[in-house]
Amino acid sequence: MNTFSTLKSFFATGLLIGMLSSCAPMVTTYQLKPVSGDVTTIDGRSVTKAEQNGIGVVASFEREDLEFVTLDIEIKNFTTQPIEVNPADFHLVGLGTAKDTLSDPLNPALPLNRVAADPIYEASRMGFKRKQEEKRLKRAKVFNTILMVAAVASDVSSSSRSRSYGEYVNNRITHNVAYQGIAIKRAIDYGTFANRMQRYDYEEYRWRELALKANSLAPGESVRGFVYLPKVQGARYLAITYNLPEQATVPLLFEQKLVQQRKARQRQ
Repeated sequence: MNTFSTLKSFFATGLLIGMLSSCAPMVTTYQLKPVSGDVTTIDGRSVTKAEQNGIGVVASFEREDLEFVTLDIEIKNFTTQPIEVNPADFHLVGLGTAKDTLSDPLNPALPLNRVAADPIYEASRMGFKRKQEEKRLKRAKVFNTILMVAAVASDVSSSSRSRSYGEYVNNRITHNVAYQGIAIKRAIDYGTFANRMQRYDYEEYRWRELALKANSLAPGESVRGFVYLPKVQGARYLAITYNLPEQATVPLLFEQKLVQQRKARQRQ
């Protein structure tokens, strides 16, 4: 296969993938509701309260957020001593329909157990993620340059040979499609870069401003913030616990549903 045949195959595959991607109007969304503890409804939202050994937790489902499900959490210290609050002390176990413990898909010998995201650690990774995205864009630029050089070389070579009018027209159409394909790929590369950098800006804001922070909580005080739990697609229930070593283990049970919804069309 010559260079230009490779170019044509590359762009044909890219266009097919783009067309197939645009034909996926349905998306899956996560919905959680508490089914344990003292459950009540506040402003249309189900909220649960649980307490053990003077440690109280108030929890509700906030929203699905990228690769996480988000709980709005308030921790209350009813003891006479300070406690150390850390969102990474929230753990979940995935349960099936019969509330049986599911196996971890990554290691079937272990239960499906996950830990909430640590905001400090996640925030520290934003610089690395941005640098990786900049490297990806540089690699895409180099590849686009190679494609353009190959297209121009093929265009010059084929145009210099004597051809009939029909062959000339086909040659022009083929190379114009190649130039347009390269321009489209370049636009997609820059668009992807911009979208991902914007996402990283949001993630940094999320970890620094919205997430529950690790801190010391004095007696009689409370603290509130979002706790981000990894998505567990195959679970019907999430058995969530807030663990303070040698002090308390506060249980929370949420029912999980995956709902198919039609994706809203973006305005042009």
